[in-house]
Amino acid sequence: MHDLGARAAEPATEKVDALLLLSFGGPERPEDVMPFLENVTRGRGVPPERLAEVAEHYLHFGGVSPINALNLDIIKSVEAEFASRGIDLPVYFGNRNWHPMVEDTVEGMRVDGIRSALVFPTSAWGGYSGCLQYHEDIARARADVANAPELVKLRQYFDHPLFIDAVTDGIRAAVSSLPEDRRERARLVFTAHSIPVSADMAAGPPGEQRLYSRQVAEAARLCAAATGFDDYDVVWQSRSGPPQVPWLEPDIVDHLDALAARDVDAVVICPVGFVSDHLEVIWDLDNEAKQRAAELGMAFARAATPGGDSRFAHMVVDLVEEQLTGAQPRKLSEMPSLGCTPNGAPCVPGCCALPPRPPRPDTVRSA
Repeated sequence: MHDLGARAAEPATEKVDALLLLSFGGPERPEDVMPFLENVTRGRGVPPERLAEVAEHYLHFGGVSPINALNLDIIKSVEAEFASRGIDLPVYFGNRNWHPMVEDTVEGMRVDGIRSALVFPTSAWGGYSGCLQYHEDIARARADVANAPELVKLRQYFDHPLFIDAVTDGIRAAVSSLPEDRRERARLVFTAHSIPVSADMAAGPPGEQRLYSRQVAEAARLCAAATGFDDYDVVWQSRSGPPQVPWLEPDIVDHLDALAARDVDAVVICPVGFVSDHLEVIWDLDNEAKQRAAELGMAFARAATPGGDSRFAHMVVDLVEEQLTGAQPRKLSEMPSLGCTPNGAPCVPGCCALPPRPPRPDTVRSA
């Protein structure tokens, strides 16, 4: 097994001037919804009817994704944690698909005199969407801005102890919210965003493919062990591809049906694959899965995501300090936590390769 994730970080060779929080983006008013979705799917040949279907999810919530507000809350918490540790770094915010666009943010950083910044992505995972695409965002933004600052993406953090602690406390709170007579027999189910099976198979250093699904499984194992669950499930949600293309399964709603067939009458859903309660969490879990559980007579509780927990901001600053000082990474597993490469360079060759897309892929991710 590669030890890339276990080594101490190389201290930054140039003075770091800032931190950039880099995320997916989301609409903030109804008229933003279709332009946002067109940004997300540009060049992918997604049919207009599929865009209209996903747009309805946003319009159900007034055309507003909560993701930007949640990210601003994380930034405030990180700034407070910086202040408590005596770290003097401004925090900037940029998105891949909607305002503030990362290209505009990097231009603003240049104007402010920022020469070198670390980049925290709001994804804990390897794989194309969770890692390599953020490297591409960095490279694109720097190519778009003359004399852009140096940008170093921070490592994956799926097994950071503070990430796991925040998730496990969410599980405990969810269990305690169930009817008392069903808590002991509640089934723990972890969810993460489904991706095409071919993309998962392509992700990982040579000999260690399926990086994304293995990291999700490892985070689930750590959280289950910390909360005393010997048996649990890892399933998937938010699939949006064409039916002829295999994606990671089972889907959470289908899995609830399977649990009901086994006479399970209480479930705790932990969206371990998501940092914050953005639209995919509140639509797929708080809406569709919760409704299906009610139809099945199943007690339902959903664990909180970790982004609003103070330990999440503490973790972000830990990752920054790894780069500032070369400190040994805090990790709970032997799996690699790749990243920490400059200016859009991939982690390692083949780590998060994107397989060839099928004709007219029908993939829309919401946020």
